[in-house]
Amino acid sequence: MKQGRFGSEIIIGENPVSRFLFTNTRSAWIWLILRLYLGWAWLTAGWGKVGAEGWTGANAGAAVEGYMGGALARAGEGDVAVWYAWFLETVVIPNATPFAYMVAWGEVLVGLGLIAGLLTGIAAFFGALMNMSFLLAGTVSSNPVMFMIAILLILAWKVAGWYGLDRWALPKFGTPWQRISK
Repeated sequence: MKQGRFGSEIIIGENPVSRFLFTNTRSAWIWLILRLYLGWAWLTAGWGKVGAEGWTGANAGAAVEGYMGGALARAGEGDVAVWYAWFLETVVIPNATPFAYMVAWGEVLVGLGLIAGLLTGIAAFFGALMNMSFLLAGTVSSNPVMFMIAILLILAWKVAGWYGLDRWALPKFGTPWQRISK
């Protein structure tokens, strides 16, 4: 690990393992596998909701109201935090229809972003945000595993989309990928 002082700033170098995982394109195949797994999980979950009558059809919002009603019932049992129950009751349930569209289309867009490797870190962030929302509502299922994968993809944002559209899109946004000569 290299360490140095630049003016009043102290720079601490990364250890070889984190440097390989999070900044070296040779690790991109690891992130590709995790990205495709997580992207497929989000895409299929969202696609089922986009086409489902209860989420984005004529009864949009009914499924969200039912799901959040179950979370409120779990709040009485101590499985859901009081502050989150308040949020569900005062913000989400009264606006169930817009939330139904945001969840369904959000899952589809996160899935597509991860599969295509486009803005991977941002897509993983919004996936993690949805996972955390589901966890706070008392739903465990696959959410903890998906949340951990999303956090790893956020940490590896520089190389996680190397085998994807990020390889060309991120340099357009100013990401400084460059070859280091030895």
